Amino acid sequence: MKLFRLIAGLMVTLLLAGPVMGQKKRDLIAQADKTYAIGEYFNAIEKYKKAFSREKDRTKRLAIKLKIGNCYRLINDTRKAESYYSLVVKQKLADPKAHLYYADVLKANGKTALAKAEYEEYLKSEPADLMALMAYQSCDSILTWTKNPTRYQVANVKDFNTKFNDYSPFFASKDYKELYISSSRDGSNGTKKHGATGQSFSDIYFTRLDNKQKWAVPAPVDKSINSIYDDGTPWVSPDGNTMYFTRCRVDKQSSLGCQIMMTKQVNSKWSDPVAVPMAKDSVIIAHPSLTDDQLTIFFVSDMMGSVGGKDIWRAKRAKPDGPFGAPENLGEVINTPKDEMFPFVKSDTLFYFSSNGHPGMGGLDIFKAHTDIEGKWVVENMKSPINSSGDDFGIIFQKDEEKGFFTSSRLDKSMGGDDIYSFVLPEKRFNMTGRVISERTTLALKGADVRLIGSDGTSLESKTDSTGTFSFKLKPETDYLLVAFKKGYLNGKLRETTMGLEASRDFNATLVLAPYEKPIELPNILYDLAKWDLRPESMVALDALVETLEDNPNITIELMSHTDVRPFRAMSNLELSQKRAESVVDYLISKGIASDRLKARGYGPDVPRVVDEKIAAQYNFLKAGDSLTKPNIDLLPNDQDKEIAHQLNRRTEFRVLRNDYVPAGKPASEVDGQQQILIRGMEELQQGKRKRIKDQGAAVVEPEKQGVQGGAAIKKMP
Repeated sequence: MKLFRLIAGLMVTLLLAGPVMGQKKRDLIAQADKTYAIGEYFNAIEKYKKAFSREKDRTKRLAIKLKIGNCYRLINDTRKAESYYSLVVKQKLADPKAHLYYADVLKANGKTALAKAEYEEYLKSEPADLMALMAYQSCDSILTWTKNPTRYQVANVKDFNTKFNDYSPFFASKDYKELYISSSRDGSNGTKKHGATGQSFSDIYFTRLDNKQKWAVPAPVDKSINSIYDDGTPWVSPDGNTMYFTRCRVDKQSSLGCQIMMTKQVNSKWSDPVAVPMAKDSVIIAHPSLTDDQLTIFFVSDMMGSVGGKDIWRAKRAKPDGPFGAPENLGEVINTPKDEMFPFVKSDTLFYFSSNGHPGMGGLDIFKAHTDIEGKWVVENMKSPINSSGDDFGIIFQKDEEKGFFTSSRLDKSMGGDDIYSFVLPEKRFNMTGRVISERTTLALKGADVRLIGSDGTSLESKTDSTGTFSFKLKPETDYLLVAFKKGYLNGKLRETTMGLEASRDFNATLVLAPYEKPIELPNILYDLAKWDLRPESMVALDALVETLEDNPNITIELMSHTDVRPFRAMSNLELSQKRAESVVDYLISKGIASDRLKARGYGPDVPRVVDEKIAAQYNFLKAGDSLTKPNIDLLPNDQDKEIAHQLNRRTEFRVLRNDYVPAGKPASEVDGQQQILIRGMEELQQGKRKRIKDQGAAVVEPEKQGVQGGAAIKKMP
């Protein structure tokens, strides 16, 4: 059992040679069982092996192998535990727990598929074991999380890790260049080996980062802190002058439990630690973590009222040097029937902890806990690579950064035992490179003005180079509107977002601007034969024209409807085309476009289409520059080509008549087309942001409280 991991293993009652060891004539298995029962798993192994060598009965030998496997599992030597459990399972020991423990160590050793099969075998005989069922179901999550890790980068800090247990770091300075760590390395203050781990009793050590970015060899802190018992898991106040830590004491005959100790630094010396009263002696009170104001303490305990083995509790006080009030269990959303430990507190509503009871990847996993809008706890697994098939615990963060250290017993890259790992979440980088091109020619437009506005209040501008290119840097979790302007062209825009993107990304954008010196076709404006009523699909296409007119508030247009040369009996083509143009105008007016910006005119067959490069590329029987007059259509080689040409003539277009339109009663200074599209864009972005926040159940923060004043902010831009 690793130190402070499952603290029950630390509550050793007989560390020194006593009556159990002295009774040489007592049955060897009974002696081993006694050593196991008091938590000396490391010492129990050799006793079980000795008993095994003398036992002849096959069933009893299998039972001893199971117990040896249990010892190795509890000291976290999962590889040796696996070998013993494998033998027990293959020889069919009639104990369902063998399959459960075998599954646990297989999972810890990264053999998830085999672990899943063993959980299935165990559940055949124990279908009501909900924790085992959850462990079985988590096997699928492990595969998913391993194949799709988060963006955290993790590295073993080899400067100060050893082959012994090194764990639970804590920052000792505001520049994060000094650390306290807990370690059971040789040289600790206690002289005896721990019966549960076979290593020294742990002490608290100090290390500093030098100018070469190397961590110094850790040195033990004052002997006033380190004792002959287990000392570790420190928490240090922001000013560095107050330390809380855990001490687990034992004597020859009884366990004295674990306590939280407090010491203050006076004249660069730590005072003699005093116990922080939380509960009666002989219970576990451990792993302190406080809020920065020192008014709330989170800790671990198995005291009366716990949900499971070890739970996370909280206590509050009125002032930093006052007594804590009655402890409060954080409840069943946080605590499970198993163990929750190693809290790291960022605030009353956000902390991190480790658990082997929530669905995880191996032994202990690190979880994030925060409160929702109703004040209820929400628990999230930190996933791979923070979590692994081993035990992961004791995480700390640099303030307001996704960067820090944690402890892991993962098998890969390990120095031995528990090691301390660094982690960092790299900044997500989003770059946008784009081009502005002409809709008619697809050629680059040099000197176009490009504006970028974001839902966070971002406002950037650029001008395209000779290749029509521009670029911007984008921020995470932001919606954007990109707008391009150029004289002689309709304004163009597109939307982009970095919301929800887990990885850095380069965006490529193309803004297509339509020149308005020539008519612009409206695609998909369809009518039934000899009718002028708009069909539903035509209305969809016209909605895009409504948006174009809103984005270009200074233009007036003529709606131009054309037919082919073939006559209708009900009315002339000219009359039909006029009615069709009027139906388009009526629709636009119904959508809020001012009538004095619109003119309807039907041209019948009088203005045949002139083939441009795009049409010529689509239809190889037509050439750019050709006019689709009746004589030219009659020259086409087959009826199918002729019908296509007639279809191309049947079209609805618009052309810009003016670009200086100002609504009656408004000064021209208040109707700036470029500013209007930006103002509307910002309003749309903020509406989307408010809706998303509302959907997530969080409070809505108005834009002006974030330094964004809607249209006013846009108007101030150059």
